Amino acid sequence: MRTVGVEEELLLVESATGRALSVAAQVLANATARTARAVEAGDAAGPPTGPGGLLARELQQQQIETETRPHTDLGALEQELRTWRSTASQAARQVGARVAASGLCPTPVAPRVADTERYRTMIDRYGILTTDHLTCGCHVHVGVESREEAVGVLDRIRVWLPVLLALSSNSPYWQGKDTAYASYRWMVQTRWPSAGPTELFGSVRAYDDLVTRMIGTGGILDTGMVYFDARASARYPTVEVRVADVCLDPADAVLLAALTRALVDTAAGEWAAGEPPPQVPGMLLRLATWHAGREGVTGDLVDPATLRPARAGEILARLLEHVRPALRANDDEARAEAGLDRILARGTGADRQRAVMDHTGRLVDVVAFIVRATAGMEG
Repeated sequence: MRTVGVEEELLLVESATGRALSVAAQVLANATARTARAVEAGDAAGPPTGPGGLLARELQQQQIETETRPHTDLGALEQELRTWRSTASQAARQVGARVAASGLCPTPVAPRVADTERYRTMIDRYGILTTDHLTCGCHVHVGVESREEAVGVLDRIRVWLPVLLALSSNSPYWQGKDTAYASYRWMVQTRWPSAGPTELFGSVRAYDDLVTRMIGTGGILDTGMVYFDARASARYPTVEVRVADVCLDPADAVLLAALTRALVDTAAGEWAAGEPPPQVPGMLLRLATWHAGREGVTGDLVDPATLRPARAGEILARLLEHVRPALRANDDEARAEAGLDRILARGTGADRQRAVMDHTGRLVDVVAFIVRATAGMEG
């Protein structure tokens, strides 16, 4: 069974005012100290020796990132996701902050870039793209057996990535305004020159050649700035799916992980059998992803087969049938069915944020709701 791990980018906010706080360094220092005390007391293990299992800094001082270890059991993955959110929350409280799982900060914010050599270089090279960028995504890593398999998978899952964005959509507000999008984070993310959907690669050589030529243009600094919606990880033997917003509910992040692993399993089988990938131009995928970011699951999505609009519920049902054998083999079928039913009944994070705003008319209440939901205090 393939391993799956999740990275979550989280905002640091003041719950009473809803404003973002530039306290990432203090939060990380507090978390490190708490872990060290727990290890000394025998209540926790020491630092991990493999990938994952950490809190880390991100581009802006108003955010941090959590990263789980690789798991085969999604129950264990969910438990670790919740543990990291709790750890981050406890460390943030020590400096008067709270942790918020939202793709964008709903209230007006002036991002403050963390002071590292790399980020200083990015400011010099990209200007306002760097200094104005504060987004929070959910990245799912799924294990692969080889880079050849990874590229074969990328070519075959690309048509389904807009559906994953729709399911995770959790960023309707930006700089104090309703954007009219369910995921405006994806729109902001795609301002970067390397971000968004990709064309078909066909081979590892073609994938690596494209990345080399991208770096050669001077438009990106290195492989770390390959911001494709899904890519072959440069650090781990994984496919990294990066299209999603960070999810309000950790259970939705686990649903995302289940569907992503099933997509990778299904695509790997098709690649091994020599089945050709769908021949969909990258521009049409960009339009499909725009639809997903605009509508979430409340309107139409673009059908990966016909490339015509269809109700989101129909497309989600088709995704489920497409990956059902893989879900069943991984013992994830019931979890995926329940998760999709939950989102269709309750709405995405974007729908739930807007429901609070419709009820109270105050973005500060939206932020307070996000904080509670991030901590598992909202059903």
